[in-house]
Amino acid sequence: MHISIADDIKKRFHAACPIRGLKMSQAITELVQQWLLANDEISIL
Repeated sequence: MHISIADDIKKRFHAACPIRGLKMSQAITELVQQWLLANDEISIL
């Protein structure tokens, strides 16, 4: 997956993940899973 986000958001995210012991991909996966749970009417998982 390739996404484009504003540089300032990327820099903040890149700095915040290691503080929490996460890789960026782990954090993104968690965020997508949360979003799907909240917004997906038909679960495909």
